[in-house]
Amino acid sequence: MATLGFVPNDFDVFKVEGFSARMEKIYAHVRPKLIRLGHDLAPQLTRKLGLEFFPHIASHSRRMAQPPPETWIAFGPSPRGYKRHGYLALCISRAGLHARAAVTSAADCRAEISRGLNARCGQLVKDFDGTRIARYERWDCASLPSPRPAEPEMFTALATTLGKKTGWADLGFGWNVRDALRLDRAEMIEAFRELEPLYRIFAQTGEIAAPDASR
Repeated sequence: MATLGFVPNDFDVFKVEGFSARMEKIYAHVRPKLIRLGHDLAPQLTRKLGLEFFPHIASHSRRMAQPPPETWIAFGPSPRGYKRHGYLALCISRAGLHARAAVTSAADCRAEISRGLNARCGQLVKDFDGTRIARYERWDCASLPSPRPAEPEMFTALATTLGKKTGWADLGFGWNVRDALRLDRAEMIEAFRELEPLYRIFAQTGEIAAPDASR
């Protein structure tokens, strides 16, 4: 079984006080593993979902008042960055590991994404077929957010939020530390596959390209 390679001390990094001290631990222990996973998982996602993915490691500005409560590797449709597009992310925090689909307030086409969510609300409910999914927009990063059924109200609420000037969305699945230590790469890829219907709406920027069949 090919686990993701994290150990208990990786999660304890997010208990370290102070921006510089925590970032030193992130760079020493967590970031190298995320970079490796990014390079390993991006081609697997491309094959599994039939879309091109490029890995991007999170950067954390020193202007932040508090040390980052989590860090991540993002998988998006552009090699030039991920924040202007919807993306998938493998995140780590003190609470555990997370597979998420997100759209930041800086993303292009949020109005189009909002319309897409409204237009495909019924289909999304069918695609998720009772799967419970957690919303991370107001998450405290201390414990896993409670998942809820993927019902029409969830998607229409997302559409309304993304239609606002500073609206953003962040949804997915989480594993506590104990379960995250046993999580393997195939399970993480499968979690992203479950998020695929949502990602396809989030990432509608005109830059999503099918993988090159000649590779």
